[in-house]
Amino acid sequence: MADLPLAMLAELTHRCPLACPYCSNPQELTGRDAELSTAQWADIFRQAADLGVLQLHLSGGEPASRRDLLELVTAAREAGLYTNLITSGIGLTPARLEALDAAGLDHIQLSVQGVRAELADRIGGYAGGFDRKMHVADHIARLGFPLTLNAVMHRENLDDLPATLDMALRLGARRIEIACVQFQGWALANRAALQPSRDQVARAKELVRAASARLKGQLVIDFVPPDYYSDFPKACMNGWGSTGLNIAPDGTVLPCHAAQTIPHLTFENATARPLAEIWHDSAAFNAYRGTDWLPELCQSCDRRDVDFGGCRCQAMAVLGDPGAPDPVCRKSPGRAVLDDLLSQETVDIAPPDFVYRR
Repeated sequence: MADLPLAMLAELTHRCPLACPYCSNPQELTGRDAELSTAQWADIFRQAADLGVLQLHLSGGEPASRRDLLELVTAAREAGLYTNLITSGIGLTPARLEALDAAGLDHIQLSVQGVRAELADRIGGYAGGFDRKMHVADHIARLGFPLTLNAVMHRENLDDLPATLDMALRLGARRIEIACVQFQGWALANRAALQPSRDQVARAKELVRAASARLKGQLVIDFVPPDYYSDFPKACMNGWGSTGLNIAPDGTVLPCHAAQTIPHLTFENATARPLAEIWHDSAAFNAYRGTDWLPELCQSCDRRDVDFGGCRCQAMAVLGDPGAPDPVCRKSPGRAVLDDLLSQETVDIAPPDFVYRR
C-alpha cells in the first residue's frame, strides 16, 4: 500500500497574462473550455482531504484568471485544507485580496521574474507587469498574509540574487524560494537561453550559504540548485507517487507536473475515477513507485533509498528513456550526454531569443 499524499497541486487553469519562457506548463496548453467547473474542483478538494492531503497549492497558469477563485478557496477551506495561492499577482485587486483573506486563504506565494522592471517585464512578456506585481505585494503586506517570494533563477537573472534577497526582505516575505529553472515544459524549449554558467551557479551557492546564516530567524531561504550541475540527482517529488500529486486543469491526475511527457503512461481523470483509487491503484502512479522498478545500476547503489533513481521526466527529456538512471548522476552513463549539452549551451556567446509561452 502506498503512503498517503501530503500535498496536492491544483492547476486550476493554463490561462495566464504572462508568457514566461521557463513556465513548467506543458507546451500544449489546455484551453478554457476543457477546465473543470467549480463544483468538480470542490469535489476533488473533498476527496483529497479524505485521502490524507493536508496542503493544497492553487496554481496555474495564473489562478486569478479563474473568476471563481474565491469560491474555490472557500471550498478548499471547507474541506479542511491548508490553502496556498501560487500567483503572479496579476489579476489580484485589493478588493479581491480582501475577499480571499475573509474566505480563509492561508498563504500567498508570489512569483517574481526579476528585480528591475525592464528585465522582469521582458522575461514575463508583459509590459507593466513588474509595477502591478509590486502594488499587489504592498497590499498583501498590509493584509498580513504570510508571503513566500518565488524567484525562478536562470542565466538572465542569477547574478541579481543579492538584490532578489533584498526584495524579499523589503516586501516582508517570510520565505523565499530561489528556484533555479528546471528544464521541463516551456523551459525545455528555452534551455539554451536559460542555462546558467557553472561560475554563476558556484557564486549563487556561496551567496545562499552566507545569506542563510546572516538572515536566520528573519528569512527562510529555500535554494533549488540547477540539476545539471549536481553530482547526484535529488529525490524528485520525494519519490514518484509517494508524497504528492498534481491535478491538471482538465482533471488529469499526475504524479508530477511533467509526467505527461512520458509517452507510454496513461493518466486517469478525477472526474471518471475516485482520487483514492487513482492514487493507490492506477498503473501510472505505480509505474515508478518505490524501488523495485529500478535498473541494476541503481539497485546496487548506496543512494537507492535516498534519491530513488532521480527524476523520470529528466531521464525522458535528456535520454529519451524514463526508465534510465537520472542523467544528473555521476555514476550514470547518461551523464556524458548531459555534460555534452552543458558544453554546447554555456559557451560564451549571446544566448538565443526566448520562445515565449503563448
